[in-house]
Amino acid sequence: MAKKLKITLVKSPIGYSYDQKDTVKRLGLRKLHKTVIKDDTPQIRGMIRKVSHLVKVEEVEE
Repeated sequence: MAKKLKITLVKSPIGYSYDQKDTVKRLGLRKLHKTVIKDDTPQIRGMIRKVSHLVKVEEVEE
Protein backbone atom coordinates (compact mmCIF):
# COMPACT_ATOMS: atom_id res chain seq x y z
CA MET A 1 0.00 0.00 0.00
CA ALA A 2 1.07 3.58 -0.61
CA LYS A 3 2.28 5.58 2.34
CA LYS A 4 0.49 8.76 3.27
CA LEU A 5 1.60 11.76 5.30
CA LYS A 6 -0.58 13.43 7.90
CA ILE A 7 0.43 17.12 7.94
CA THR A 8 -0.78 19.49 10.67
CA LEU A 9 -0.20 23.26 10.79
CA VAL A 10 1.08 24.02 14.30
CA LYS A 11 2.49 27.53 13.84
CA SER A 12 1.14 30.50 11.89
CA PRO A 13 3.00 31.52 8.73
CA ILE A 14 2.36 35.20 9.52
CA GLY A 15 5.67 37.04 9.63
CA TYR A 16 7.44 34.56 7.34
CA SER A 17 8.37 35.01 3.69
CA TYR A 18 5.81 34.86 0.89
CA ASP A 19 7.37 31.61 -0.36
CA GLN A 20 6.70 29.89 2.96
CA LYS A 21 3.14 31.25 3.18
CA ASP A 22 2.49 30.05 -0.37
CA THR A 23 3.92 26.60 0.40
CA VAL A 24 1.62 26.21 3.41
CA LYS A 25 -1.36 27.25 1.26
CA ARG A 26 -0.40 24.80 -1.51
CA LEU A 27 -0.22 21.99 1.02
CA GLY A 28 -3.90 22.73 1.67
CA LEU A 29 -3.46 24.14 5.16
CA ARG A 30 -5.62 27.17 5.87
CA LYS A 31 -6.06 27.34 9.66
CA LEU A 32 -3.99 26.42 12.69
CA HIS A 33 -4.30 22.85 13.97
CA LYS A 34 -5.98 21.67 10.76
CA THR A 35 -4.73 18.45 9.19
CA VAL A 36 -4.45 17.21 5.63
CA ILE A 37 -3.48 13.77 4.30
CA LYS A 38 -1.14 13.74 1.30
CA ASP A 39 0.67 11.04 -0.68
CA ASP A 40 4.31 10.52 0.28
CA THR A 41 6.04 11.91 -2.82
CA PRO A 42 9.37 13.71 -3.24
CA GLN A 43 7.51 16.91 -4.15
CA ILE A 44 5.46 16.89 -0.94
CA ARG A 45 8.57 16.01 1.10
CA GLY A 46 10.34 19.06 -0.38
CA MET A 47 7.42 21.31 0.53
CA ILE A 48 7.42 19.94 4.07
CA ARG A 49 11.18 20.48 4.36
CA LYS A 50 10.71 24.14 3.38
CA VAL A 51 8.15 24.79 6.15
CA SER A 52 9.26 22.15 8.67
CA HIS A 53 9.27 24.75 11.47
CA LEU A 54 5.54 25.39 10.90
CA VAL A 55 4.14 21.88 10.52
CA LYS A 56 4.03 18.51 12.29
CA VAL A 57 4.25 15.41 10.08
CA GLU A 58 3.29 11.82 10.79
CA GLU A 59 3.46 8.81 8.48
CA VAL A 60 0.21 6.89 8.10
CA GLU A 61 -0.47 3.52 6.47
CA GLU A 62 -3.51 3.47 4.25
